[in-house]
Amino acid sequence: MAVVVAALATGCGSGDQPRADDESRGRRAPVHYVALGDSYTAAPGTGRIVGSPEGCGRSDNNYPRLVAARVGAESFTDASCGGATTEHLTQPQQTSDGTNPPQLAALTPDTTLVTVGIGGNDVGLVELAGQCAEVATHGGACEESVAIGDRVANTVPAVASVVAAIREKAPDARVLVVGYPTILPNDPAACADVLPHSPTDLAALREGLELLNHVLEQQANAHGAEFVDTTSATAEHHLCAPEGERWIEGLESVTGAAPLHPTAEGERAIADAVLAAIRGS
Repeated sequence: MAVVVAALATGCGSGDQPRADDESRGRRAPVHYVALGDSYTAAPGTGRIVGSPEGCGRSDNNYPRLVAARVGAESFTDASCGGATTEHLTQPQQTSDGTNPPQLAALTPDTTLVTVGIGGNDVGLVELAGQCAEVATHGGACEESVAIGDRVANTVPAVASVVAAIREKAPDARVLVVGYPTILPNDPAACADVLPHSPTDLAALREGLELLNHVLEQQANAHGAEFVDTTSATAEHHLCAPEGERWIEGLESVTGAAPLHPTAEGERAIADAVLAAIRGS
């Protein structure tokens, strides 16, 4: 934890605040919305694949599309892509079916709303959870999990750079940094019949996600953006919840959504959290 706090301190700085829009002058301004992010944004398997390249796995039911419809966006671009890291905000991303351009290329000075959900693949949390599950099935413990704090700390400069770059390319936009939902419960015992991981590994993975969300919130605040907490809305719907109440897929998908990712219900909950932030509630 000390490593993360120290890194946060070096990554924080004062940022520009978005300018007032036309709504403050009594008329509704058009919304030009761009969504950036990884597979938690693209939401593969939660609906029909849309957009290009198909290898990004963008769903027509992901939270950006739900938000765009609800805010009546005049223009909307979903640049998110499964597997994206912070590097792919500024560099092309090769997928199994085509190349996704640098996601920041979708931004223009006319952009008025940006959501970005990124950082999980930099830390490798989903990959690590899968690796730890494999180790656990053979009776072992995942020693790598103790290094999650270091992994998260190493993302601080990259997250800071991404948020600052968004503010630079879309200076008049409202920028929302969307956090990751609740994946694991507070009590590891709730996962005893669902996951093979040891309680120690589950606690470490949960702490890693909490630290990552803390980094995202700190860097949003430091660079004139806003953080959207999605953990509260999904707290009772983690992957170890009863199947009918689960909004995060387990190690094997039962709804078609990617394993260890939000289901369609999870994407709707994230959309609701984003909309609440937009409306100031």
